[in-house]
Amino acid sequence: MSDKGPLIGRGKKTSSIQSAQESGSLEQEDVYLGRLDHALLLHLQIDSERSKNNPQELALLSQTAGLQVDEIITGKRPKPDPATFIGSGKIEEIRQKLRYYEAGLVVFDHDLTPIQERNLSRVLQARIIDRTGLILDIFAQRARSHEGQLQVELAQLERLATRLVRGWTHLERQKGGIGLRGPGETQLETDRRLLSKRVKLLKDRLEKVRKSHRVQRNSRQKAGLLRVSLVGYTNAGKSTLFNRLTHAKAYVADQLFATLDTTTRRVYVDGVGQMVLSDTVGFIQHLPHTLVAAFKATLDETIESDLLLHVVDAADKNRELHQQSVNEVLKEIGADHIPQILVLNKIDQLAQWQAGLIRGPYGTIDEVHVSAMNGQGMEFIRQAFVERINALTHNEDTSITQDNDLILDYGNQNTKLDRSA
Repeated sequence: MSDKGPLIGRGKKTSSIQSAQESGSLEQEDVYLGRLDHALLLHLQIDSERSKNNPQELALLSQTAGLQVDEIITGKRPKPDPATFIGSGKIEEIRQKLRYYEAGLVVFDHDLTPIQERNLSRVLQARIIDRTGLILDIFAQRARSHEGQLQVELAQLERLATRLVRGWTHLERQKGGIGLRGPGETQLETDRRLLSKRVKLLKDRLEKVRKSHRVQRNSRQKAGLLRVSLVGYTNAGKSTLFNRLTHAKAYVADQLFATLDTTTRRVYVDGVGQMVLSDTVGFIQHLPHTLVAAFKATLDETIESDLLLHVVDAADKNRELHQQSVNEVLKEIGADHIPQILVLNKIDQLAQWQAGLIRGPYGTIDEVHVSAMNGQGMEFIRQAFVERINALTHNEDTSITQDNDLILDYGNQNTKLDRSA
């Protein structure tokens, strides 16, 4: 999505636009008057929604996708309009600002139906992208491994399949083709058949990947290796922490969804021995269900873990909401029963915080405060490993000498975490 300079008349067609045309959300005759790398963001508050999206997160997602954000437009409605999601007044406001900025895209912070996308693109003469489409586009850019590319393509095609249900007139005409269509088969029917065939092929290939991963996990289990996975909200610092603990060189960047592929390393921890540590894909609020289903081969590593390190960006003011979003995804994939250690990362960005750990009511380590960037608090993660893993393997209480200068404890009010930061 990086077209340079204003696009007059018909906008340049990118791969994501071609996908939209195939899905029926845009027709061939749609015209774009603005630049397709410049976008307006639409954040609408719906009264009936319990969970609210963060408009700044939508801006970060858009920038990660390579878009220039010209303005964030906000609004409020009791419920979405079934035809255009927004009202006529907001449509006119967006139309004027599209012309002012010479922008060719409008990104919605909600999921849109195919008919809403089509109506909006026609009346605004702009490319319309919803939240799921934006996240899928980012995943398509980030997928590096063959497995990741297969999973992203599967998610895109399954989303596309839902948008072929309501085909437009240009898909309903009968067409012929040697070896492709049967007598009287319409273009829409052909698209559905080819799509279904490709989805089946991708699922078969991913099932082989899952079987391969399963064999590897069984081998580790037979060797008595415990499995620990890092989970957390995207950009919480999981890969940086993984590199710090394993001395690996996993890709790290200050951006959303920098890592899509699971990286696994065998590490040795004093008092525990050998174990397997995995860095997994980051989660996000309202993660599309199509992505969760498509990334099952990757998420299996999390589901089969013995212990989870739930990494949270301590410097983010929305950390509690992010923590809740991650737990919701873990519940969706069936990993909510796995024991967790909460790791509050990036304490180097908070002057009043210090490295340490918090024990729960039963004396177990529930929370660790660290900075993966500069290495503060790594000894507390290792201590948590020793206590938790020994408890898992031996099912007995462990006694570790506590240093009151280092360990934060609920009973010590002088060192209790200040959560107002």
